[in-house]
Amino acid sequence: MLSGNLVILQTLSKAWGLAGIRLGMVFAQPEVIGYLSVVKYPYNINTLTIEAAKKQLANEQDYADWIKSILDERALLAKLLGSFPFVKQVFPSDANFLLVRVEDPGKVYTYLMQLGIIVRDRSSLVLCEDCLRISVGTEIENKVLIEALSSFDQKDM
Repeated sequence: MLSGNLVILQTLSKAWGLAGIRLGMVFAQPEVIGYLSVVKYPYNINTLTIEAAKKQLANEQDYADWIKSILDERALLAKLLGSFPFVKQVFPSDANFLLVRVEDPGKVYTYLMQLGIIVRDRSSLVLCEDCLRISVGTEIENKVLIEALSSFDQKDM
């Protein structure tokens, strides 16, 4: 039983490989769900989204494979990121992203964005000073990131 003030949100983005359909769910007490229902659209999930979700949720092997891939890629990405001299710290993570403290996050962020690699600059958040949030991608996406960071000219910092 959920407590009165606990709300759990879950997406089907990473673990189920459905980021493109933008589908998630909320678990909460009926009273909280009632408040949320007042402000949401009455038919906010379209038929194509429902069908895509049902198809993917029925495929548990893909789910297990995707989870294993995310965990393996996250571990490798953390290790490789930690090897760069401008990386001060890679925080432990149980999520599908890594929080990475770097020297001059603005410069690293701008460099990556110019290459079309999207990361999030979290350096303005309390306790995240000098940090970038880097999502764990596919093996190929992570390789592109590491190659880009290998070419990053730290001397310009």
